[in-house]
Amino acid sequence: MLENLSVILVRPKFSENIGSVARACANMGCPNLYLVNPLNFDLEKALPLATPKGKRILEGIALYSSLEEALKNFNLSVATTARIGGWRKNILLPEEAAQEIKEMVYLKGRVALVFGSEDKGLTNEEISLCSRLVSIPTMPEAWSLNLAQAVMILLYECFKQLSSRKIRPIHDKNLKLASQKDLQVLFDNLKETLLAIDFLHADNNPDYFMLPVKRFFNRVKLRKNEYNLFMGICRQIKWLKSKVKE
Repeated sequence: MLENLSVILVRPKFSENIGSVARACANMGCPNLYLVNPLNFDLEKALPLATPKGKRILEGIALYSSLEEALKNFNLSVATTARIGGWRKNILLPEEAAQEIKEMVYLKGRVALVFGSEDKGLTNEEISLCSRLVSIPTMPEAWSLNLAQAVMILLYECFKQLSSRKIRPIHDKNLKLASQKDLQVLFDNLKETLLAIDFLHADNNPDYFMLPVKRFFNRVKLRKNEYNLFMGICRQIKWLKSKVKE
């Protein structure tokens, strides 16, 4: 049911937690587990916590050296956070995130749930690589969740949504969605274009002011042909700008 969904753990510190996450993935039918720069990952320590059901997931783990590399072939990525404010805005509740994930899965898109390290979570830079942001509500005096608990809560919400028949799958063989790699290329070009026409200014934190632009494109589930259109617009604006300079 969750074949198009993957769990990505960034800098996990404890092999036992990775084993527990593999068990949660098996419980909810999510077959894909990625690790980005794990700290001293030990399969033998992880296996007892994974139980026999999670063993296959552990043995099929994919390892990456950067989150950007891990995300490049996904169409939607949902980062998790316990902190809010600053760069961390427009945060979804778990059920809201699951609804968006459901819609993307029905479009045949690939989705990643991204979790940070047990002690520090995800950095602002890592969050900026992701499409959406989700936070699990807790009591203020006890806001920290175990990594495997957080994974289970979000996978369960996805499992519930994908068990529903309220949205019917779209069977358009010609539909092709822009990937996370495509979106990062587009964001870089948009930033360069907006700097060129002085809409953004290099000395005034342009990355921060690009956040609403990124949030907009991440919400609309950009198609590949739409991506090509916006890339063409950027090229034309930069070409015209160069002609004005001449």
